[in-house]
Amino acid sequence: MSRYLIVGLGNPGTKYEGTRHNIGFGLVERFARRHQISLTQTKFHGRYGTGSVGVHDLVLLEPQTFMNLSGQAVAPAAKFFDLDSQHIIVAHDELDLALATLRIKAGGGHGGHNGLRDIIARLGNPDFSRLRLGIGRPEHGNVTAHVLAGFRPDEQPGVDAMLETACDALETLLAEGMEAAQNRYN
Repeated sequence: MSRYLIVGLGNPGTKYEGTRHNIGFGLVERFARRHQISLTQTKFHGRYGTGSVGVHDLVLLEPQTFMNLSGQAVAPAAKFFDLDSQHIIVAHDELDLALATLRIKAGGGHGGHNGLRDIIARLGNPDFSRLRLGIGRPEHGNVTAHVLAGFRPDEQPGVDAMLETACDALETLLAEGMEAAQNRYN
């Protein structure tokens, strides 16, 4: 069996629940429910749970460090579980994708995302996989206000559908690999 660390990015606290920036938390929580994994343990500056899907042992992690310091949780968890970057999958909000659009990516830069920037800096490489969850860019106005806002009621069905599809994509990524997941879901 191999082990994977699956990280959902977001900000801790009730103030940020349901915001666009916390969609990574939303994915990890949905995936945890689907596979009966309890996110009740605390360590690594985060909230986590362990379980298995298929032949893989999983660690699901929600950093509780605030977005821009996500690496403070990811790097110690990776070290503790003796995981290299190829066994880390990070789910995060993506401004540059239309709302409710999913893209799977192997490695790469941070694309201006401060949570990814910190993870790359603390791991020392950008080689982890990403589930990019589209939150859309605002046509007008402040980007910060946009990412810290909740989804409108008319947006929620599309977001829910994307999160279900992202769970399916994550299962495919684990079972069949990156290429199969990208071919099926990108």
